[in-house]
Order: sequence, then structure tokens, then C-alpha cells
Amino acid sequence: MTAVAAVRSPAHRILELLLPYRRTAEPRGSSRPADFPRILEALGEVAGTDRRLLFALPGFPCKSPNPAKVMGALPDAGERASLRFLNALCAQIEAVHPAGVSLAICSDGHIFADAIGVDQDAIDAYFDDLRQTAEAEGLKHLVFFSLRDRYPGRMEQPRRQAIIEQYGPGLDELRGQVRADPTLATLYRGIIRFLVDDSVDHQGTRSALQRDCRRRAYQVLQRSMAWGGIVAEEFPEAVRLSIHPQPPDSEKFGLRLLDSDSVWTTPWHSAPLKLADGSLKLLRRDAVPADAQLRLRHGRPDFYELGAER
Repeated sequence: MTAVAAVRSPAHRILELLLPYRRTAEPRGSSRPADFPRILEALGEVAGTDRRLLFALPGFPCKSPNPAKVMGALPDAGERASLRFLNALCAQIEAVHPAGVSLAICSDGHIFADAIGVDQDAIDAYFDDLRQTAEAEGLKHLVFFSLRDRYPGRMEQPRRQAIIEQYGPGLDELRGQVRADPTLATLYRGIIRFLVDDSVDHQGTRSALQRDCRRRAYQVLQRSMAWGGIVAEEFPEAVRLSIHPQPPDSEKFGLRLLDSDSVWTTPWHSAPLKLADGSLKLLRRDAVPADAQLRLRHGRPDFYELGAER
């Protein structure tokens, strides 16, 4: 195969559609498909064949418990716009791969529940609302998967811990991996920041909070890896996407859902602000400009709007 033919292969063309939405912590992120060999290889297994192309995206766990960051416990315009974006992206890719494209949203709230301090009922309500939204809006490219689909019933702590031990690394092993892997260390530090922000009920000192969040960050990372193992087993042929920044040589492609000022911002840790041009931007609720107007949907907060009449 010539170099020109390789560049224009279906896998390359699909990756070119993904690259404008890459989530990266690099100052100047690569935009050349050739710099993503593992993603190209994964896409090349299916792209151009008569098999359906499947992506798997772990995320959409639940809303942050910090009311300074979000407007409530249920999905809002941020999640709704993200689902529409993912569905539209699949439709674009299907023009390159006519055999069909699906994206599995692998909602990971239940694997994290004990480590992030969110009630299981709140996680279920959030996930059910996501699924109902996709169905109501006819987002045909999206499918949904949660821990309850794999393990029905109440997820009590001993049961969850057994799952984590089966699919995740031991904590001592994980600490060694974080020390050795700069990408993993960056993710670990990012998780600490989220946990500190979300610890709204902490009664002790700031140093005690930091120690507790460092401990729980390893638990969150361990659970993330365990969830990744479950997702890989459930969707063995899927091309893996991530809501975290990923380096070019990763087996996962970091995907940005909506505009924000931070590469770590997601709809479940923020509030959506509708700008004058109609686009949405994600930011902390307490950072929303004072002149922005709150808009409701079905009687609950949905987004803020700038430049609108009162």
C-alpha cells in the first residue's frame, strides 16, 4: 500500500473526523493520524469492512455532589448537548463506514459510588434520565451500559469490592504504576483535585482533607481500571474513547464533549452556559456570570444564558 493510500484509508478518514475533538493536555496537540498508531490499528480492524463499528466511552457517572459546580443531581443541557454531539459524530463516521456505527456510553457511577460519596439511587436516576433522553430525541447511534446491566440488583460494598479485586489492580501495585507512568500520575493528581472540590461536607482541616482525597484518588483510579476491564470484556471489539486527556500512543482516544476552559471539565462536573452565538460552554456554576439568566426545563434548572432578555 502506498503512503498516499494509507493516509486516505477508511481508518485514517475516521480518525480525521475525531481529531478536531481530541481532549489533550499537550500545549500543541498532534493533528496527524499517523501519530496515533494504536487508534489507527483499532479502527483498521473494522473500518472498510461490512462489520458495524463500535466505540465505547466510559463516563457519565452522576452529577458532582458539590452544588457550587452543578445545578442539580439530574442531567441538564450539558449532558443533552453531549449526547447529541456523540450521535452526530457517529453519523459523520457512518458516511465513511456505511456498515454502521454505534457508541456505547458505559456509565460508571456504581463502580465509584463508595469512593465519591454519591448515593446509588441518585446514580440510577441520572442514568435512567440519560437513557430516556436519548430515546426521546431519537439518538439511534447511542447504546447504554452500566454496572447494573452486568450485575443486577443492589450494589452492596462487599459485592462491589469483589468486582474491583477481580478486574482492577491491587492498591500497592497501582501506587507503583502511578510512580512509573507520567500519564497515570497526571490522572491521579486530576482525580485528587476533583475529590477535594467535591468534599463539601468535610469537617476537618485542609491537610486532613488532602490526605483523605489522596487515599480515595487511588480507590477511584483502581475502580476506573476495573471498569475498563469490564468494558473491554463486554465490548471486546470496541474502539476505546476516554473523557480524560490521552497521549497519542495510547490505546484510548481522549474525546472533548463540549467547549470549556479546562481539559478536565465534563458536563457532570459543571453547569452549561449558553453564549450569544447559541453555543454551550461548560463551567462551574459559581463561575457563571452574574448577568446570565437561569433557564428551566420541565421545572428544573437546565442551563444559563448570556445576552438574553430578562
